Order: sequence, then structure tokens, then C-alpha cells
Amino acid sequence: MRYPHLLAAAVALTAFAGLAQADQHQTESAASANWKQGIQRTDLTRDDLGDSVHEVIQARVDFDPGVASPNHSHPGVEVAYVIEGTFEYRLKGRAPVILKAGESLYIPAGTPHIATNIGEDKASELATYIVKKGTPLLVLEQ
Repeated sequence: MRYPHLLAAAVALTAFAGLAQADQHQTESAASANWKQGIQRTDLTRDDLGDSVHEVIQARVDFDPGVASPNHSHPGVEVAYVIEGTFEYRLKGRAPVILKAGESLYIPAGTPHIATNIGEDKASELATYIVKKGTPLLVLEQ
């Protein structure tokens, strides 16, 4: 072989690139697992609104410190009421909003948003949704 050092360098670069991709994938997977493990949802009620099309769903959502929801939307409106802790809400097209216990936020139907517990302790919200029956409650956004 005429240039064995070039072959060795190419092999080393290929291995490094593979490790970098694996590390990035593991970091993304860890972040994904973080919100899945750090958010607990307790459904409280689900009832018809008196028509054949809509229902109301109410849930308590508890966030561990520092945990953010994925960027997502809902097929209907959401009213988020902070029970305890401090949240930052980022709605597409709006400035971030910080809410503490006793404060609430209206999130229009289909609006992508992220909720983050920015406090040092657990934070909880009461999420009330008015949605069309039979539609998925949560849509993950890019």
C-alpha cells in the first residue's frame, strides 16, 4: 500500500464521525426521555359539552424542576392554570410569558407551545382543553 498513513487517518475520521453522531443521538434521546420521565399527567375529567362535536378535558400536569414539554399543540383551546411553582410558556409568535401559582394563560387552538418549569421545585398546572371529540389531544411539532 502506497500511503498507509492516509488510510489510517481516514479510518480514524470515519470512527470519530460515527461516535459524534451516536453521541448526538444519545443526547437527543436523553432530552426526550427527560420530559417523558419528568412530566406526570393525571386526567381528572372528560365530558361532553352538550353538543355532538366537542368535549372538555381537564388534567393536572406535574413538572419536575427544569423540565420542559416538547413543542406541541392541541386541536382545541387550552387554559393553563398554575397550581404551584413557576412556569415559562413560549407560544409561537409571542414573547415568553412567566406565570406563578394562581395565574392562568389562554392558548388558542393549534398554537405550538412549550411549557417549562423554571423553578427549583416541582411545578403543577391544571390544563383545561375544549376539543373536538375523537381527535388526538396532543400533536408534536417540529
